[in-house]
Amino acid sequence: MTHILAIDQGTTSSRAILFDASLRVVAAAQEEFAQHYPAPGWVEHEPADLWATVVRTARAVIEGAGAGAVSAIGITNQRETTLLWDRATGEPLHRAIVWQDRRTADLCETLKAAGHEPMITARTGLLLDPYFSATKLRWLLDHVPDARTRAEAGELAFGTVDSFLIWKLTGGKVHATDATNAARTMLYNIGTGGWDAEICALLSIPMALLPEVKDCAADFGTTDPALFGRAIPIAGVAGDQQAATVGQACFRPGMMKSTYGTGCFALLNTGADRVPSTNRLLTTIAYQLDGKPTYALEGSIFIAGAVVQWLRDGLKIIGSAAETQGLAEAADPAQELVLVPAFTGLGAPYWRPECRGAVYGLTRNSGPAEMARAALESVGYQTRDLLEAMRADWGAAAEGVLRVDGGMVASDWTMQFLADILGAPVDRPVVTETTALGAAYLAGLRVGLCPPPAEFAQSWALNRRFTPAMAPAARDHKYARWKKAVAATLAF
Repeated sequence: MTHILAIDQGTTSSRAILFDASLRVVAAAQEEFAQHYPAPGWVEHEPADLWATVVRTARAVIEGAGAGAVSAIGITNQRETTLLWDRATGEPLHRAIVWQDRRTADLCETLKAAGHEPMITARTGLLLDPYFSATKLRWLLDHVPDARTRAEAGELAFGTVDSFLIWKLTGGKVHATDATNAARTMLYNIGTGGWDAEICALLSIPMALLPEVKDCAADFGTTDPALFGRAIPIAGVAGDQQAATVGQACFRPGMMKSTYGTGCFALLNTGADRVPSTNRLLTTIAYQLDGKPTYALEGSIFIAGAVVQWLRDGLKIIGSAAETQGLAEAADPAQELVLVPAFTGLGAPYWRPECRGAVYGLTRNSGPAEMARAALESVGYQTRDLLEAMRADWGAAAEGVLRVDGGMVASDWTMQFLADILGAPVDRPVVTETTALGAAYLAGLRVGLCPPPAEFAQSWALNRRFTPAMAPAARDHKYARWKKAVAATLAF
């Protein structure tokens, strides 16, 4: 038993990656699933799709090595996405409400107007925003017939995607989550390390719904033997951005990583210090080991890789994501298009869920190349917004290098622009699937296959460092245009 299975359940696809004891990839499988948009600003997933794609991809990678070779499973997942299911049957009562969903914006505004946000932020580290699970769960309890009555009777279970998968994998024997996922619900007190009864009461959420909270490396039960041929321990769990932080070996305070998937999420390790943000960032748990949380400042961008999907599926000006680099290189440098991709609102540090996207600087000669360049540049601009806010909040000197991962980092053009607009080095690791790597490491740490964090950090390997090449005047000019475009978008 020298292999670890990482289940990476993401926003647009489920992946399974099999690692050996040295955390080298042995096999991988990925499967996309449908996105559902029942109303403007609403985003849903079929829970059956999440479960089926996880099982199929896991079986596909286990097949080669055999179930007997797998010592443990690590799970990482899209965070904040909210599910409610029947404890007796395991059947969901509604589609999963995805983290991008904005249907509870009005409820959040009502709670803000009543003055509740300072208390919620002080306890959870989060802002009162539709992004988080709590108001999504409240919506389900209010809108699914009999849900509230059944929840109060203890018949229902709430969970983020990790909890739902643990429940299904263990045949309904374990209802649990880890501290990083709990910290994204807006119901968990990250200072005391427990569900907050006052916030639950404020939102009329019965606490009987909530899962047990564990460390990131812990015993989450074993899989039903019928699934993979034998019972396999589930030993590591972390939300996707926290798993990427672990996979990037950002274990020292001051280290920063940024992950570019559907959205973009930057985390700054602040160690044992729970740093409150004055720049509308989130204070969250980076990981929790041996009962001790390590905290982080996080900035969340809702649209990163999703802007490339929009070029492909919405505008239909590319056939694949790889085409954007060639288009960006061919764009007319005299045209300075700025795209503000607020398709589902603006995240940190603005937090304006009602905001919508805009393009500035269009001319008669603007075409696919200029749109592609503006789309890729928008990711760099948004990252700079986050890092400037982090440095202002942290006070201490953050390390000068940004570690990056996720699908978009394969684009050299995008990473070079990122380094240019930040005015700082950007490090791309050899293993860019750091989310799955982090989940695998946590599981391996629990079962004794992987070394302690300091030793694991020594194995982190650099693929390429991108260093700034843009003149400071050009950098300042471009970023000033971005800030002007954001201000115009917010005003509109």
